[in-house]
Order: sequence, then C-alpha cells, then structure tokens
Amino acid sequence: MSNQEIRAGWVQVPNGDLQIDSYLAEPASGGPFPAVIVIQEIFGVNSHIRDVTERLAREGYVAIAPAIYQRTAPGFEVGYGEDDTILGRKYKEMTTAAELLSDIQAAITYLKAKPNVRGTAIGSIGFCFGGHVVYLAATLPDIKATASFYGGGIATLTPGGGPPTITRTPEIKGKIYVFFGTQDPLIPNDQADEVAAALQNHQIPHQVFRYPASHGFFCDQRADYSPEAAADAWEKVKQLFQQELKS
Repeated sequence: MSNQEIRAGWVQVPNGDLQIDSYLAEPASGGPFPAVIVIQEIFGVNSHIRDVTERLAREGYVAIAPAIYQRTAPGFEVGYGEDDTILGRKYKEMTTAAELLSDIQAAITYLKAKPNVRGTAIGSIGFCFGGHVVYLAATLPDIKATASFYGGGIATLTPGGGPPTITRTPEIKGKIYVFFGTQDPLIPNDQADEVAAALQNHQIPHQVFRYPASHGFFCDQRADYSPEAAADAWEKVKQLFQQELKS
C-alpha cells in the first residue's frame, strides 16, 4: 500500500560516543515494516534526501538518512552550486570506509530496536557518493537489498584509501540494483562496465540499469534531472524493495 500517512523528523543514532543526526520518516501507524537506509550525496541530508526518505515511508517503509559527515561537519547541508560541490567533496575526502560502515551498522542497530521495524528486512539506497557508500554497505549481513545510484569511483577507489570498493563485490550479501547515466561525466562508461562485470563474475543477484542521462539524473533539484529516467528508476527501486524486503 503506498501513500500512507507518515511522520518525519530528526533523531539521533548513537554510535559509541558519536550521536549521528538522522532524518527518520515512517508510516504513522501500524507495522512492523521493512526498513531502508538512505545515504546522501556529497551535499548532506538536504531537502532532496529528506524527500526520498519521506517517499519511501509513504510506500510502507521505515526510512532513515544518517548524516555521514557527522564527524567532520555536523549539520552540513548545502545546495547544488559550484561552491557547494567543492565543500561537499572536501568532506567526502575526510570519510573512511571503516567509519562509514560503522555508522551504517549503527543505523541498522537503531532500526532493529524500533518496535515498528521488521529487523530481518533492511535495504539501502544511495545517490552520488552515497551510491558508492551503499555498494560498500551491501557487504553488511543485514542489508538484503541495495539501490546504488551513480556511485562514482566504485571501480577505482575506496573512501579513506585502500583497494577499490569493487574488490569487495564477492562480499555482497543481498540483491543489488545499480543505476548509471550513459552521459555521466563523473563515471566513464567503462567504469560502469567494470561494476557490471564484477557483479556478473561473482554471481551476485543484480541488475544494472543505464539511462541516456547525466550524473544526478534522479534529483529534481539538479540541472541534470531527467524526469523520464527518474520515474523509471523509482519504479525499479520499488520493485526491488517490494520483492526483497516485503515478500
């Protein structure tokens, strides 16, 4: 059932001494529901990410977007201008794979403790840098389904340094859908091909979707927004989560 009444607001997710500001949206009543972790672009848990979180809640998921820059830039939220991009990339460079995985695991623990969450059914969705981060997080045992949108650098690097994230493909536990724009200046098509090949070679349940679009095509606040690609991709996301988290 979609278009449920929802409630939404900020909460704090504890991870040791760190309190992670997180945007939580959930159906207003009923449950238990499957849950989805939403991972931001480099621009923070901004209005676009909050909107995605609320859209998921209306589809019958408890959705949470943890601020992945909490350690270095608490409360960080910017738009899509040139200066915003420079700042967002600066904080992205300060993250590490270990800390990101730790923070996502903390969000999983938080969700599983909620009485309205079915803890065996947790998925994740991420965009831009978050698309890379959720590919990484797909290695966590609790993540049953992942939607990775235009995650840059999966084939070439990992946050904080070390072997590129693509080398961890065999550790992916659930099903993953990967979305790319064929005109994305930040992700060459051959890198998208490498990701597709790795998923195929390691027999990870997956689908790769490519659209004649640029980077950020899902976000209606960006110049690269493609309404057609975004609408199709959202249907694919709903299908993935319906099959893997609700069945």
